[in-house]
Amino acid sequence: MSLTPEQEYQELVQRTDLSCDEVLAVFDKLKPVEPEQFIGTWIGANVNTNHPTEEKLTKMRWAGKTFRSAEDVDPIMVYKEDGSRAWNEDWGHARLRQIEFRGVVSTAMVYDDFPIIDYFRYVNDNLLAGAMDSKTTQAGPYYFYLYK
Repeated sequence: MSLTPEQEYQELVQRTDLSCDEVLAVFDKLKPVEPEQFIGTWIGANVNTNHPTEEKLTKMRWAGKTFRSAEDVDPIMVYKEDGSRAWNEDWGHARLRQIEFRGVVSTAMVYDDFPIIDYFRYVNDNLLAGAMDSKTTQAGPYYFYLYK
């Protein structure tokens, strides 16, 4: 019995030392996600491809993202010493837009102050796949996921 793309992704994120090609092969099969599905607080985690951004976010104590509306997003939330979440002001705010990425129109998060776009695909109501694309990173997209 073969797995659905959503099941493949759920298994994939449990692994370590993945290649970007492995992640992309599954990411490309996932369905688009609509902006209204984002509203709320999401916890963020790395997909383990050894991308340089993984280490950077781990050192920052990356907690995830907070979506209040399509126009009001805190793209980088971090954990404070007491375990609570706080917005990292250095990364500013963001907004959501429908953008085509790899042939699929889905919701993307566009940073207000940086040349960064996070593209998303739907896994389930509590899990979203993400690919961060930045003009300033030569390592290719950074893969991550958000969960509730």
